[in-house]
This record gives sequence, structure tokens and C-alpha cells, in this order.
Amino acid sequence: MREECRATGGGKMECSWKTVLLLVCASLGVQYTAIRTLRDSVPGPCQGAYHCQSRHHRDIRWRALCDDGLMPNESPRKHILLFATTRSGSSFTGQLLNQHPEVFYVFEPLYHVQQAFTNSSSRLRRNLDRRALLGAYRDLLLNLYTCDLHFIENYIRPEPQEHVTSSFFRRSSSHALCSPPVCMDGVNAASPDSPDEAWCPKKCGALNLTLASLSCLSKEHIAIKTVRVPEVGDLRTLTEDPRLDLKIIHLVRDPRAILASRIMAFSEQFRPWKIWNSTGRQPRYVDLSQITSTCKDMTASAETGLQRLAWLRGRYLLVRYEDLAFNPKDKAGEIYRFVGLEMESRVQAWITKNTRSNGSSQSEWNYRYSTNRDSRATAESWRLRLTFDIVKTVQELCTDALSLLGYKKVHSAAELRNLSHSLVEIRTF
Repeated sequence: MREECRATGGGKMECSWKTVLLLVCASLGVQYTAIRTLRDSVPGPCQGAYHCQSRHHRDIRWRALCDDGLMPNESPRKHILLFATTRSGSSFTGQLLNQHPEVFYVFEPLYHVQQAFTNSSSRLRRNLDRRALLGAYRDLLLNLYTCDLHFIENYIRPEPQEHVTSSFFRRSSSHALCSPPVCMDGVNAASPDSPDEAWCPKKCGALNLTLASLSCLSKEHIAIKTVRVPEVGDLRTLTEDPRLDLKIIHLVRDPRAILASRIMAFSEQFRPWKIWNSTGRQPRYVDLSQITSTCKDMTASAETGLQRLAWLRGRYLLVRYEDLAFNPKDKAGEIYRFVGLEMESRVQAWITKNTRSNGSSQSEWNYRYSTNRDSRATAESWRLRLTFDIVKTVQELCTDALSLLGYKKVHSAAELRNLSHSLVEIRTF
């Protein structure tokens, strides 16, 4: 395959049509709509009818690329959404899915939508309502699930040139976007190591979104992580879309732990909280909504998901980060069974490597998206970092969330610091 593609500079890659078609046809049960969109967008061998009458005509994967009349009755492709809130352990959980060799994983693509609207004209921002933003989020998710990565160009700034960009958010978190055919010098698909934050942009250069779309089509499943959709009810139209087989993993975490992590990771945004935590005096301008809105959305989503509504039946799984941290292999196995994938040995090896780390240096703890740490120690380490006064305030603001999700309250500073007593109740959801 390396001989069939050549670099043309600027991060661009030209591949022969033989290579492109082989990449596409490597996918089992690819989405018809995605393939036709890709096929019609560029001239190629399928525009001549005789090409589809070759010896490959018996192969449904080849015919799906060329035959307008073919619509597979059922696609085995899984569309997985990791639905979470900021600093809930979603980077770690997303990597559990990213380790599967047949999963095309995308880390928080909705970032680009939010940035595009935020940086737009003040008039547009004034007229922007919640429904419009959620509609844009859903449109992008649908297009990504059908492997149309060109759609995200509507939101990336600066605008990609000839489908090439250096501004794709957190590309390094995806095996597929740092591996052949997207990056010919990247990690081999069989490698157990994750793409590294430093070498991926250096070795791979700018991201070619056409090659990324082809890589997506060659994978059997697609997983996307997002922390920007407020409530699971906002995803109903996607669960009811006949083109998708959507599975939603709802990741939750103790809101006291979420706040502690946000204070450390986003020190400027949470500066009043940081002052409060270090001085013991609550600033008048501390924004309590920074945690109350999180608890409200988390509670509403869990209540909706646990009602077993028809549109979510078989599509929703509630996962507490603490359960995953305490029993990573068992909980990861539950996640994989839910989405219908086999947890391969490389996934188990990654779990072992990334949940028993002794590398808890100050620099690593300050890294926002680090996944290499002692997960059990991390799960309740917030109890040593927050003052009892702040913890008591969060407990008052988030009573419903704590009760629903099985997190115990503390009633004294001594109880807060006593790590031998877990604050996570044994629950089955």
C-alpha cells in the first residue's frame, strides 16, 4: 500500500484508485449513504458501469460502492457514543474503545462546533439558542457516524484547504487518525501502544480528511466521545434514525470529584473556587452554577436513561467512573458486551498498563487528558484536595445527583479524609 500512495507536501497524500477502493472495500457492512456520498463527490472508476461487472461483482462490499440499487438490509456496524461531562474520566474511558483495532475513534469533535459559534459575530451569538446549537451537534454526529468527515470542515477554523487541516482537535487521541492510511509513518494497527501527543502531529503532519473518511469506512465500528451535549434526551433523534445503531454509554462521576478535577485542570476558569479552597473563605463572586448545572444535567440524563423508555431500550448504559476505576477489567468487559464487541487481548493489556501506573508525577497530574495513572487511587483522591466547607456546599447543591447515583455524603472533615471508608455505594443500575 505504501507504494500506491505518495506524499505531495503540506500533509497531503495522493493514492491510486486501486488503493482507495481496496481501503473502502475492506469494510464489512459499510453504510450505503456514506459510500455513495464519497463516491459521488469525486470522479473515479465507479462512474463507468462496466467497472461493476468485473469479477468483484459477487462481493457485496464492492457492489455497495458501485451499485445504486443495493441497500444492505442490516449493517453490523456499531455506532457508539461516550456521553459524559467534563472531568468525569471520559478520556480514560474513551481510550478503552480506541484500543479496539476495528474501532474508528474520534475525541470530542463537537469542540469545533462550539468554537465556531463562540467565535462568530456577536449578532449571531445573541440569536443563537440552545436548540440551534444542539441541532448542529446532532448533524455533525450523524455525518461522522456515516464517515463523512468532510462535514466537519464547516466548523474547523482556519478553514481546511483541499480537505487538509492542522487544526483537528485532539487528533492524537485516535489510533485511526495517527495510523495508515491516514498517516503512513504512524502507529501500526497491531501495535498495543497509543499514539503519542508529541509524535503524531510531527510524523503525520496535517490531517487529510479524505483519507480519514476512507479509514473510517474501512473500520467496522465508530466511537465518538463528547462532553458537550447537556442531556441524553437531546440525542433522541439520533437513536431513532434508521441509519444508525446507536449505543450510548453514559459516564458519570461523583460531582465532588468532578469539581476537584476542574479546579486543578482549569485553574483560571475556576479561580474563585481555587481561592476558596486554599484560603477557606468563599469569594462573593464564586459561580455556583459551574457545578449545579452539571449535577442537574447528570441527574436528568440518568433519570431518563434508567426509565427504560422505548427509544432508549437496549441503547443506554450507565457507568460510574468509580466502578470502572475500582474494577477496570470487569467494568470494561461490561461496556464491551453492551456495545456488542469482543474485548481483545490488546485491550486488556492496555487496561493493565494504564490502571497500575506509579507515574503520578506533578507534571502528569497537571496534564488535562492523561490516562496513565493508578485508577483506584485517583477515583477518591479528591477527598484529600477539597476542603470540607466546599464539599459540604457541593453536597447541598447536588443532593439529588448524589442520592440517585449512589454517592455517600460526609458530615465532618475527619470523615472526608478517612479513605478507608469508601463513599461509593454498591449499586446495580
